[in-house]
Amino acid sequence: MPSPSDRTSAPETEPRPATFSIAARDPATDAVGVAVHSKFVSVGSVVPFVSADAGAIATQSFANVAYGPDGLDLLRAGHTAENAIEELTAEDADAPLRQVGIVSQAGSVAAFTGEDCFEYAGSIQGETYTVQGNILENRATLEAMASAFESGGDEDAGNEPTDTGFPERLLAALQAGNEAGGDKRGEQGAALYVAKPEGGYDGGNDRWIDVRVDDHENPIAELERVFKLYDVTLLERKEPDDLQALNSETANEVLETLVELGLYEGSTMDGDDVGEFGEAEREALEDFRSMNNFENHSTAVLEDAIARGWDAAEGRGEERLIDAVWHGLSRLERR
Repeated sequence: MPSPSDRTSAPETEPRPATFSIAARDPATDAVGVAVHSKFVSVGSVVPFVSADAGAIATQSFANVAYGPDGLDLLRAGHTAENAIEELTAEDADAPLRQVGIVSQAGSVAAFTGEDCFEYAGSIQGETYTVQGNILENRATLEAMASAFESGGDEDAGNEPTDTGFPERLLAALQAGNEAGGDKRGEQGAALYVAKPEGGYDGGNDRWIDVRVDDHENPIAELERVFKLYDVTLLERKEPDDLQALNSETANEVLETLVELGLYEGSTMDGDDVGEFGEAEREALEDFRSMNNFENHSTAVLEDAIARGWDAAEGRGEERLIDAVWHGLSRLERR
């Protein structure tokens, strides 16, 4: 992003570092996270800072990236979100150009929008979240984000929270904000960063979810696609009590995809014939599982997920197969 010292010499037509974001915590899982979008390349490398033992920080609008690590240190030392913001901005000569939202793991929430941030700029806080943005089309962007996070993105849910997972609620907030107005200048980058105690790969750190889209014409939609793949590959779910087998038309369509991928050499069935998954078919599905690093889920669980999620899945071929797995696994609680 441009530095504050560049602002006087830059022409009026130069893109400005606008952003809308949400910082939030999930008391049920001790997860904290930030989701962010901007007409700015690799926004995920600048705005979000999260730590499971401290909280979540979004620093933006001529972002001072020192607000991230310094703010997390302040939270670890026992400061509230409001106190942390006071400390961060007190010694910053360019504080009037900054915007920051902070949610502490201890439960405090606060945000700051400098008086020189470009309009529309502002924030909204809830019990467990703060949404903030600048150079927005309207305040409705922030209102839509807050509503979507609280309702889990379910338009029929009103303000009542649903069982939708924490990362899905963060993504729903981004999508709702974008649809309500978003960034005046368009779209480019988006990111989702969530920390949870021992949530990282093999429990080795707290980096539970870390996905970003650096440059894309539809970055939020692409972020959702990448997150689904990340979810299926790296996040664990509780084992289901009952398993469905693939059969009938769904089995035929799945086998067609496995043939296209070169994983199955048999012939698929047409017409009213009933496709059945036997040993050879499950070996092909096991090869698909290994090829995509879906080791967190057994072949039986994968088959069950595809059977349950096939009708809701989008795309075709391998894209639909992976989307079906995600839809089918979504009924299971994350570990």
